[in-house]
Amino acid sequence: MKRRNFVGLTIASAGAGVLFAFGQSSSIKKYQQIELGDLENKTKDAKAITTEERKLRIKKAQQLLQKNEIHALIIEPSTNLNYFTGLRWWPSERTMVAIIPAIGEVSYVCPAFEEDRFRELIQIGKEVFIWQEDESPSKQIAKALKKYGYSKGKIAIEENTRFFIADDLKKAAPDYHYICGNSITTPCRKIKSAAEIALMQLASDITVDAIKVGMRSLKEGMSPNDVSNIIAKAHEKMGANHDFALVTFGEASAFPHGTTKPQYLKKGDIVLMDCGCTVKGYSSDITRTIVFGTPTARQTEIWNLEQQAQLAGFNAAKIGATCESVDFAARKVIVDAGFGPGYKIPGLPHRTGHGIGMNGHEHCYIVKGNKELLQTGMCFSIEPTISIIGEFGIRLEDCVYMTDEGPKWFSNPSPSINEPFKGFIV
Repeated sequence: MKRRNFVGLTIASAGAGVLFAFGQSSSIKKYQQIELGDLENKTKDAKAITTEERKLRIKKAQQLLQKNEIHALIIEPSTNLNYFTGLRWWPSERTMVAIIPAIGEVSYVCPAFEEDRFRELIQIGKEVFIWQEDESPSKQIAKALKKYGYSKGKIAIEENTRFFIADDLKKAAPDYHYICGNSITTPCRKIKSAAEIALMQLASDITVDAIKVGMRSLKEGMSPNDVSNIIAKAHEKMGANHDFALVTFGEASAFPHGTTKPQYLKKGDIVLMDCGCTVKGYSSDITRTIVFGTPTARQTEIWNLEQQAQLAGFNAAKIGATCESVDFAARKVIVDAGFGPGYKIPGLPHRTGHGIGMNGHEHCYIVKGNKELLQTGMCFSIEPTISIIGEFGIRLEDCVYMTDEGPKWFSNPSPSINEPFKGFIV
């Protein structure tokens, strides 16, 4: 779920829906000032991914290219471009790509008038093939491939490459066999290094504190957007880049990605907060569900069931187990309690988790049918929502990283409905 701000309007896009809210009251600004006052920048000592580590990533990609008898991987501006080269480039209508060959140095194709600025940004590789406004960029890509010695054979195209680039390349250089680049990018990105995990841990620590600020700020009559703005400010004051803060109240919490209907907080409401930030390009994603006031027996019963389901998913996450086995374990708890089955609601309407890293959602996915084996270095969420339309929804989401000994939490799970974080009582 991503959140973007425009003038006076907060739009939180969440895949299944879009939340709209206008403005921010003076009273909410007052709450911000009270709750944000003691927060400090936590990212001053955070270490960005080094060029040396990116070179190791490229080396691994080249090993995979050779193993799969693929001549090169073509990447346009995307997370993968940044992952391998450190470059950030706006994906305009003018083609710019990086080419990782099976053997040799990375090269680039970019618009001629951007060459000088582009060269300032290059951290890895030297050669740049330029194209003028009336020329074909795809012919320059073909020229680069031939310079590597490849006149035919398999070429991988990164999965997020826009159609017009891939289509034009196929027309300009038809002698190659083009395939999806997932077999190269996914094995690289799904296994996180110690440096990546450290940045994700810091992002998670910051989001924990930001959610606490949001919870301390809850006042009757607030809108979800009021709370989201406070959490955003907390993320930013602690030095992170705010990514999203999906907040829902009462019946709206049963919709995993919220609702377009107005909501105002009242006593007895379920409050669901799904929040994340980034630190040096690495993400957090944490969800907490509490009650504004005294929980009912029904709310407590379902909350406790959700807690059991999340723990079952965690206990199933063993090295060598399948990704789908984690989903099976968490879902079984919910189905055995009379919900579902499968994705039916009331019950768990979505997969149990998603990979996380430079993107909030990435491979590996914790879902039925994914028989990929869990390995050391994989990072993913465990978040088996229980959705009861017309009543409320409960989601507890924490992410884990796999070690040789099994999973470790980035953020420790909630002890109880009144204790969203250990030692933090609402």
